[in-house]
Amino acid sequence: MSVTRVLALLVAAALAAAAPARVGAAGACAAERFSKNRVYAACTDLPTLGASVHWTYGTGEVNQVWQVGPASGGSIGIHAMAAANMGAKGKLNLVTGATTAVSGGSILRKKNTHGILNAVSWGILLPMGGIVARYLKTFKSADPAWFYLHVACQLIGYAVGVSGWATGIHLGNLSKGITYSLHRNIGIAVFALGTVQIFALFLRPKKDHKLRVYWNVYHHSVGYTIIILGIVNIFKGMSILDVAQKWKTGYIIAIGILGGVAVALEVITWAIVLKRRKTEDKAYNGGASNNNNGHLPM
Repeated sequence: MSVTRVLALLVAAALAAAAPARVGAAGACAAERFSKNRVYAACTDLPTLGASVHWTYGTGEVNQVWQVGPASGGSIGIHAMAAANMGAKGKLNLVTGATTAVSGGSILRKKNTHGILNAVSWGILLPMGGIVARYLKTFKSADPAWFYLHVACQLIGYAVGVSGWATGIHLGNLSKGITYSLHRNIGIAVFALGTVQIFALFLRPKKDHKLRVYWNVYHHSVGYTIIILGIVNIFKGMSILDVAQKWKTGYIIAIGILGGVAVALEVITWAIVLKRRKTEDKAYNGGASNNNNGHLPM
């Protein structure tokens, strides 16, 4: 290609950039058609060269974050951490000037998923399973249904909890340099203890085995530890995500309901056990054997 031809092309490009574009207007360039159904948003004629230039604008969209914060002594202070401040972001189209709200992207969705899965599993299903095991077994008519209900709550809770835990580990890997050590360590501890509990089901001695009492102590202790750590870590996670107060209030209400049910059942089961013991003592004094059905709930 000759130098003259190159210069002509450069001049044509410069004129195209400077000339006003005709978008969808009548004229030679607007009437032209291209192969493979290619369509361009704008065009301009170059009469001197007997040519035209066609192009399509890029969207020119950028994600913009803005804040309003205090200033003192010429220094800008940290902005507030309220929900409105944390949500001060949007998508700006540099061509049209239009702005649209953004949801926060996949990372925020993963964080929300992580929180919901863990709140439902470690924070609700496992406490429900613990309540079932502690109190329903006192009622003879609930045997063995209470056991299967307890196992169902714990297995479903564990499965959902593992999904939430894995999501949290994935989020940690995506957030290089950002580590919430306490929240992470508690989560790992809860997962490890929960896994041990699942495998312990296969090592459960029979009711009349001499080691059963030690297994019961272990099972109850680890179970209560998981429930307590799980609830604590859920509140820790809410603080990290800076969720709206309504979510914290909702979870507090859910835990309060479970706690109220536990307190009511504690009173009822103790009343049943004490009454049963009193009846058995009378029967024993009359010569009947004591079958120890009046055991205190654990």
